[in-house]
Amino acid sequence: MTRRYSLCLYLVGAVAARAGDEMSGPALMLAGFTLAGSTVEAASLLAGITISAAVGGPVLGALLDRAGRPGHLLAGALVLYAAGLGTILVGLGRLPFAVTILIAVVTGLLGPALSGGWTAQLPRVVLGDHLPRANALDAMTFSVAGLAGPALAGGVTQASGAPSAVVVSVVLIALALPTAWRLPARPGQARGARTTSVISDLAAGTRTIVGRPSLARATLTSVVSCVSQGMLTACIPLLGERVLGGVGRGAVLLSCAAVSALVANAVLARFPRSVAPDTIIWVSVLVQAAALALATVGSPVVLVVAVLIAGAGEGPQLAALFAIRHREAPEHLRSQIFTTGASLKITGFALGAAVAGPVVGWSLPGALALAASVAALAALAFFAYRVGYHGRP
Repeated sequence: MTRRYSLCLYLVGAVAARAGDEMSGPALMLAGFTLAGSTVEAASLLAGITISAAVGGPVLGALLDRAGRPGHLLAGALVLYAAGLGTILVGLGRLPFAVTILIAVVTGLLGPALSGGWTAQLPRVVLGDHLPRANALDAMTFSVAGLAGPALAGGVTQASGAPSAVVVSVVLIALALPTAWRLPARPGQARGARTTSVISDLAAGTRTIVGRPSLARATLTSVVSCVSQGMLTACIPLLGERVLGGVGRGAVLLSCAAVSALVANAVLARFPRSVAPDTIIWVSVLVQAAALALATVGSPVVLVVAVLIAGAGEGPQLAALFAIRHREAPEHLRSQIFTTGASLKITGFALGAAVAGPVVGWSLPGALALAASVAALAALAFFAYRVGYHGRP
């Protein structure tokens, strides 16, 4: 199995799909800002394609756990997601904005396929003691995608316009289809062994996430952290325009964060057992909170430094979260736990972007300060859950 489908092939497909995904968000937001001329509508478009993941993620994960060939299901999800992005692009400026938002919401149901749905297949690609290093490398694909996606979105927008950037993101997602299709099949003994309904599986997955303290703490902390990250992303167009001198340049800030995240995860991959993942979770959000507070200064140099610091916290946080999920998730619920966790994070990100949209129009430093406060709250949530759990009789 592992000879026919190598880790390298897995990582190549993951980078292509996730780069397209990371590019699509800024590209859609820049397209909305360019065509509508409103930060509120631009942020609403980003929120629309992400907020529905709360519904789509758990169901997609349950179906992946039951599929004999989960790669085929993932490939189908990628096709529909890419088609949805294309439809949104066609609708901008031609359809009522409310209709375009509705299309974005429907498309967003499949968003977790590019994140948690793919990562959940990793234990069938790499086995045993090699999994911790592979897990860190998998997290690095998000950093590589986070580096390439926004940079491409900004570069293509500057060169050919925001609509062209959306088209390129669709092409990148399409390039991942063959790799997704060839993902390893589920072992023969696991096929057809499920006698429970999808609803029962959804309930079991929820009980697992809530009932295992380490998994619950990590999930809660990461979701609140994603709210602050969504707020930062909503600030990107105006940060580019007011601090860096161009709307398209704002997307490059996300690439700066991805650079530092990539470096941090490279070190983590070299020493995968150096720090406990549970510790990394809460330390990383404090680092991000400090970085967001620093970003309120408004200087171009300070802003770039702040974004680099934020990435240094965000990258290891993701790798640690994956490690905890792999450690805590039962095999028969693994995909659901990954996609449910991903959907909760995506939804938190969407809520942050939606809340920050109006605040950015009122005060850019105020929106950044609010994002810093939410990131600090994520660390408090980690310890509050632990105290609450151990305090039970």
